[in-house]
Amino acid sequence: MKAYRAKGTFRNGKRDQVYTLDIVAADEEEAKHLIYSNFGSRHATPRRFVKIDTLEIIDPSESTAAVVVAHFRDE
Repeated sequence: MKAYRAKGTFRNGKRDQVYTLDIVAADEEEAKHLIYSNFGSRHATPRRFVKIDTLEIIDPSESTAAVVVAHFRDE
């Protein structure tokens, strides 16, 4: 598993909202799926309104996201 940082925008009402999201995934495809499902679940935003500008692998120690910290805690 790797830590990824995604940056982009998603439609929130009539405006586009900027986001930065750190997640843990096996590969890029799974990371994209987790990003789309996150915004669909939390904001009811369809996948076509979620834009991923950058998706990069990061060092887990750079992240303060709870899911990343918890996953890489013992390493």
